[in-house]
Amino acid sequence: MHDALIDTLPLPQRLALSYAPKKVRSGTLALLALDERLSGILRQKGETIIAQMKLAWWRDRFAETPTQWPEGEPLLGLLREFPGDLTRLGKVVDGWELLLSENLDAESIDTFAHGRAQGWLSLAHSQAAQIDEMSVLFPARQFALADLSMHMDKGDERTAVEALLTKERAFKLGKPPSAIRTLMVMRALALRAVDQSNDSLLTGPSAMALAMRVGITGR
Repeated sequence: MHDALIDTLPLPQRLALSYAPKKVRSGTLALLALDERLSGILRQKGETIIAQMKLAWWRDRFAETPTQWPEGEPLLGLLREFPGDLTRLGKVVDGWELLLSENLDAESIDTFAHGRAQGWLSLAHSQAAQIDEMSVLFPARQFALADLSMHMDKGDERTAVEALLTKERAFKLGKPPSAIRTLMVMRALALRAVDQSNDSLLTGPSAMALAMRVGITGR
């Protein structure tokens, strides 16, 4: 199953992917690989305009139909099979692009989290037209914020991210759909890492035990 793309994922994402239901495993891999590709664009050192151009290329693809996409890009090949609404993935790109801003304010951070959550919402909707969207958006936003916090230096921006995460965690989650089981594993690991001030999602046997519990139960 697209081994080359799986190999691009960090170990925690590969572990979380193993808990995805079979019917959405390909779609889940597509979301994880896209997330890794977009975050990699931001991690590269260079001119902001270059990063914006690369992100715009992906945004343009999601505004097209898959038949218009160029051949030869493995991730696009996998995304052709994505069962959800591809236009929502353009919002994922928009969310990542906000992190290129010189100064992140609370509104930008909120928009980033909401944009990054759209891929999971699209995947969940592909399996059931009627879902409790907040049962997808809240865990997706929480993972996005926790993950962002872990990759930021201490300062006002990180404090703002953590403040929003604290606010989001106060809301009671509904029952998440099984389609986002991988997300629930990553969310649990990320929140644990933030709570313990770890810089890695997988630290010791307790993290593996947590991943297994959430992977099996979904909560």
